[in-house]
Amino acid sequence: MEGNAGMTHWTSLNYVVVDVEGNGRQPPDIVELAAVPIVDGIICEPKNWLVRPDLPITHFAKKIHGIGNEQVENAPAFTYVEVDVLKALDTSALIAHNAHVDVGVLQRKLGDWKCPEVFDTLKLARRLLPGRTTYKLGALVEELGLASGLDGEAQPHRAAYDAVVTARLFVHLAGRRTLEELRDQPTGGDGSDEPALF
Repeated sequence: MEGNAGMTHWTSLNYVVVDVEGNGRQPPDIVELAAVPIVDGIICEPKNWLVRPDLPITHFAKKIHGIGNEQVENAPAFTYVEVDVLKALDTSALIAHNAHVDVGVLQRKLGDWKCPEVFDTLKLARRLLPGRTTYKLGALVEELGLASGLDGEAQPHRAAYDAVVTARLFVHLAGRRTLEELRDQPTGGDGSDEPALF
């Protein structure tokens, strides 16, 4: 990038944006998972898996994402999609909003999976868009118009929707920045802005 000797444009990495919807248990189990690649700065088509969790989906979790036990009774168990998920996650960097939640679930399910570098759009938004009263994904999506043009079927708290709007949020935040500018720096706040809705 001109004027930034030794700096790397953010598009030099390939990313995958992940979003996991859970069954409402502790620890949460995967009900739905989406992965959206960003290659050369371009957001690609999402991959999406509906999964039958080991334990039933709680009423609370269903109220959030709208996925009930009847919708997953014929879905495969996670072990049947694990190879495809690992293939989708084989990238230079992972992106998620409030990433420790999604990464934690994936690490539990994928055993010896080596998590790549992580960019958390919640932390990035706090640092690069200071002064907001909330950094919840829905509020940022509304403020920045990140849901425009999405299929009418797409809805918040479903994995593919959340992963696509998170990808758009990351691209918006990355803008003309370098990789070095995006890498983790202190963000302030205690991380309690975004509850784990699992």
